[in-house]
Amino acid sequence: MDTDEITLSSPIEEKIAWAEHRYESFSGPLIQDKPIVDYLTRIEDAIQASHKEMGEAGILDICRDCEKNEGGSCCGAGLENKYDGWLLLINLLLDVRLPKKRHDKESCFFLGEGGCLLKARHVICVNYLCKKITDQIDPHKLNALREKEGIELDILFLLNERLKIVL
Repeated sequence: MDTDEITLSSPIEEKIAWAEHRYESFSGPLIQDKPIVDYLTRIEDAIQASHKEMGEAGILDICRDCEKNEGGSCCGAGLENKYDGWLLLINLLLDVRLPKKRHDKESCFFLGEGGCLLKARHVICVNYLCKKITDQIDPHKLNALREKEGIELDILFLLNERLKIVL
C-alpha cells in the first residue's frame, strides 16, 4: 500500500485498513525509534492529564448525563471522517484496538458504549465544548483544561510529524 492511496475523504474502513497495514509492517522499527517512543510516552501522560482535568472540572459528568438523559452526543456520525490514517496509526501504537463496525448508526464510528474508543483524538474532539459545558464550568477550570489540551495536541503534532519522517 502506498501512502498516496489513502486520503482524508477515503471511507473510514479504508483508513483503518491502511493504519493496520502500516502497523503490522512497521511497528518494529517505529517502536525502536527513540523520539517516537518518547512522544508515545509523553502523549499517554498528556492524554491522562487532560482526561483527569475534564473529570475534575465536571465535564465528564455533564457529557455522560447529556448522552444518557437527553439523547445528545457531540460525537455524531460522520465525525470519524476527520480522522486520517496517521492518527489511527498513532492509536494502534498506543495499544488501541480499532473497531470494525459502528456501535450506533447515529454516532461517530469510534464512539463505543463507554465513550470514545480512541486515545489520540482529532483536535476538534479534544477542543470542542458545547455551550452547556462552557456555561456551567468555572472559567478557571476551563483554562486549566485548555492548558492540558494544548500540551496534548502539541505532542500529538510532533509525533505525527515524526512518524511521517520515519516512514
